[in-house]
Amino acid sequence: MDNFRFANPNILWLLLVIVALVVLFLVSRMGSHKALRRFGDLRLLRPLMQGVSEGKLRVKFAIEMFALFCLIIAAARPQFGSKLETVKKEGIEVMVCLDISNSMLAEDIQPNRLEKAKRMLSRLVDNLDNDQVGLIVFAGEAYTQLPITNDFVSAKMFLQSIDPRMVSLQGTAIGAAINLAVRSFTPNESSEKAIVLITDGENHEDDAQGAAANALAKGIHTNVIGIGSTQGALVPDDSGRPGSYRKDASGNPVTTRLDEQMAQAIAAAGQGIYAHADNTNSAVQTLTESLGQLKTTELESHVYADYDDKFMPFLILALILLLIDMFLLDKANALIRKIRIFALIGLCMTMFDPAFAQSARKARSATRQGNAFYHDSLWHDAEMQYRRAQEQMPADSISQYNLANALLQQQEQEKAQDAMSFYGKVIESSELGGNHRLASLAAFNAGDICMASQQYDQAINFFKRALRNNPLDDEARYNLILAKKLLQQQENENQDQEQKQEQQQQQQQQEQQQQQPPKQDQPQQDQQQQEQQQQEQQQPPQNQMSQDQAEAILNANNRDEQETQEKVKQHQMQQMKRRKTNKDW
Repeated sequence: MDNFRFANPNILWLLLVIVALVVLFLVSRMGSHKALRRFGDLRLLRPLMQGVSEGKLRVKFAIEMFALFCLIIAAARPQFGSKLETVKKEGIEVMVCLDISNSMLAEDIQPNRLEKAKRMLSRLVDNLDNDQVGLIVFAGEAYTQLPITNDFVSAKMFLQSIDPRMVSLQGTAIGAAINLAVRSFTPNESSEKAIVLITDGENHEDDAQGAAANALAKGIHTNVIGIGSTQGALVPDDSGRPGSYRKDASGNPVTTRLDEQMAQAIAAAGQGIYAHADNTNSAVQTLTESLGQLKTTELESHVYADYDDKFMPFLILALILLLIDMFLLDKANALIRKIRIFALIGLCMTMFDPAFAQSARKARSATRQGNAFYHDSLWHDAEMQYRRAQEQMPADSISQYNLANALLQQQEQEKAQDAMSFYGKVIESSELGGNHRLASLAAFNAGDICMASQQYDQAINFFKRALRNNPLDDEARYNLILAKKLLQQQENENQDQEQKQEQQQQQQQQEQQQQQPPKQDQPQQDQQQQEQQQQEQQQPPQNQMSQDQAEAILNANNRDEQETQEKVKQHQMQQMKRRKTNKDW
């Protein structure tokens, strides 16, 4: 069946919906029977339900499920190869062995060792014009990721999906990878073969030099690209949090270093070249020149040049089944089912329209080119390609999200605002379509833009929306807490600034009042205060008045006691009056 394929194989995952619907139908029928048993024996109740047929209900459900199955198969676009061609090219065979152990996540080369290795391999594949290439990934074990082929497009697609989690057993088994590469070449003995090993050189498992020597005995040279720094770097852990690193059994952070001596020894045993990968492309150029010196031979491959779509029979069968279903149930919901059928017909005709398919192909091509520019940090070129994809598929959320990312990376205010509008569209369409992961990513990026412009209230709303779509996003939860704190701090600063402005206004008003001319009644008040001070100066102090009174009493000893007491009382009354007049404060 090499001549058969699905153009859209991912759509086949929708077949799981049929399984879920079957389970739901069985559960619902069991619930209905259980509810009917409360009223009596089902054999006695069925003659009373003239309009209900259990058999027709099951037939109807089976027809609908089979129609849905046909629609899903038609949407996946089954194709058969109609023209088999034998392609002959002059080239060599290259097997790439890529180290995907956890140490390859170290960030001593930006963005990290593994991502740098992927980009190097992508450029190397571009330089292999007529050659055949295969891919092996290894850590503690080695696996064939891509058999040797001349399909460079598939090779690049496989590169994008490579991750350390693909290999369950961690470590670095370089010898196992070289041995597997030797077994993965074609039996053609006349073709030149070469192995390209990309690793940090930390071999933990086997005899890598012996494996390279055995490969050389079969005429296969082993070239090594050492990636990483000899100074070493910490290995990030699986949490994904910045600054969180793996620790050994003693609790110390794990440091990984490029074992350049080991890498050079493997290259020497395989009589290949050794190149050190850094942030430039010198290692790829050196490797390309070395592979170009190998002798090319004629390589044959059989490919299907043309594929014919065979979705139409499935589509026609689905429409026939839906029409049958409509006539079987034509009492209560006939109108609704009729509208649903015509809606499905319109959707299918739109999906399989040749113009629509051509636009989809152009959009995918532009997206792939934009992704390549994006990985090379060519943000403006990536933006142009994503905009072309948007012109072909305006409602595609993925291209909108990619375009927003490219605009955001250019770090311009106007570009950031355009990115915000695209993120908003992605959030709305993704939530309606059920793509909560994409909606969460778009909301998170939109929140970061608001944080950068100090729009903390909007950032809080976006981070909440990101968490609603992905409650397990710890980064969104952390940013939400940070945005709330920054918003509270911003509000406090605004309140302090308003208070300062009010105090300044009050102080200005007081200064203006002091500069105004005195009121008319102010001289009179000043005159009364001066007269009061003069009276206080003229009146003798309280202590002086008491001494004079005592002398008067001593000199008047010969007076009557009654007259003396009356004078004393009169003097006390006068003294009380004076106190009330002169001490009013």
